[in-house]
Amino acid sequence: MTEQPKIANSAVRWPDGTLRSPETGLALRAAGPHALTDGETRWPLVEGIPFLRAGREELRDVALGALDRGDERAALVELLRDQDDWAPGPPPDREGIEQLLDGEPTFREAMGLLGFGPVADYFAYRLSDPTYLAGLALLQAHWRRPRASFELACGVGHYSRELARQGVETAAGDVVFAKLWLARRYVAPTTRLVCFDAAAPFPLAEGSADLVLCHDAFYFLENKAHAASELMRVAGAEGTVLVGHVHNAAARNFSSGSPLTAAGYAGLFAEPLLYDDAELTRDLLEGADPRARDLAELSQSAAVCLVTGGTGEPGNAVPDLALPPPGTPLRPNPLYEDGHGDPAVLRRRWPSGRYEAEYAPASGYLPEELRVPRETLRRAAEGAAGSDAEVDRLARRRLLLDLPERW
Repeated sequence: MTEQPKIANSAVRWPDGTLRSPETGLALRAAGPHALTDGETRWPLVEGIPFLRAGREELRDVALGALDRGDERAALVELLRDQDDWAPGPPPDREGIEQLLDGEPTFREAMGLLGFGPVADYFAYRLSDPTYLAGLALLQAHWRRPRASFELACGVGHYSRELARQGVETAAGDVVFAKLWLARRYVAPTTRLVCFDAAAPFPLAEGSADLVLCHDAFYFLENKAHAASELMRVAGAEGTVLVGHVHNAAARNFSSGSPLTAAGYAGLFAEPLLYDDAELTRDLLEGADPRARDLAELSQSAAVCLVTGGTGEPGNAVPDLALPPPGTPLRPNPLYEDGHGDPAVLRRRWPSGRYEAEYAPASGYLPEELRVPRETLRRAAEGAAGSDAEVDRLARRRLLLDLPERW
């Protein structure tokens, strides 16, 4: 059996009193090494990730029972099987999760063992999809030198990873424990993570983050008014709230969720600025400044973005989020197969028909084929980003990516 590393870095643990119980609103404190309590109810704490999901009392008690027996692994297996209401299939079997914990799988292999199905493609190729780029453009346009961020429905933590590299103290939450576990292991190891349901009171204090974001998820939430109120509460009077890629009920979408119209979303937030999602993608690729739109201009937009709050001034040096930090090693986008020879012939291969149908129409910046000298790929792999114009050009077009290890 391969011993899994323990989360020893205290920076990723939640200090006592930071989180609140979703049931009572009281501050949570450590109750031993593997539980939190508000004095009335205990909640599991596994690999540094609190499980505060409301409505899962039976699972909570099973996990706590395993932890009380000293069997953290058994608690982890049960939590990794928990799913959200949109899961495409049955929970992963325990044997597959045991295999996951006993081995050293790649990120893609881990998602397969966790039964992610088509969602695995979404996370694996997220760094170059058009909706992700729109979110980066939104962050860049409203950069206010954030000190601390909180990301709702963070998935496996792609945005938190980017923010952490910009020196932001990151925190993030999702309703699915397995996604947070993957974030910790593969994508955003320095981010504080918490598992909770957005339909319940958020377990964070008012004003605890000066940047609060939710991307490509808000339209799925049933009680959007509650979620909007909680996002603004966590941001406080001076924080910024960014809600990216929300599907417009007045337009056709590949996967609609439970959308509102652009006006419906705008009515939930305090005097928001509004953007067209597709325009933001183009703005990031072209280095253009995004332009806010009025509701009439967005009536037929497939997806829109909203920003509210934010009283601070932009920093002297707003980061260019289209490019990785200088010196970052880069690899070819995994959407491309590398043929033999020099120059390398990179051919795009969509991972599935479903993925192609959803993302290909808006991914014109990803050519079907390109030829890249091997020397360019070598320089990129050795960290030429920021000092090599050709490497940076390919990185901006998302043809070279700064993939986490074991991708």
